[in-house]
Amino acid sequence: MQPLVCGTCANQVLVEKFSPSHTSVQWLDDAESSCPDLARRAALGEHSNWVPTCPALRDSIERAVAAGELATDEQRHEPVPGRLG
Repeated sequence: MQPLVCGTCANQVLVEKFSPSHTSVQWLDDAESSCPDLARRAALGEHSNWVPTCPALRDSIERAVAAGELATDEQRHEPVPGRLG
């Protein structure tokens, strides 16, 4: 996983792109307290477990991929640890 900083709120997460449509995000802090969008939605009664993503974080991930700063597994030439083939 690669570190990535959200371009909107500067929250840092770990990201791995398996393909253009499959992204794994690991939050380093509690999502509802570190992300303003998820905090706002939590205040309205929506638990972050049911929120598919933060739009600003998704945009930051897509910008990193487009800039070549975050590669998908399809673009990597080295094997991913723990994965066969």
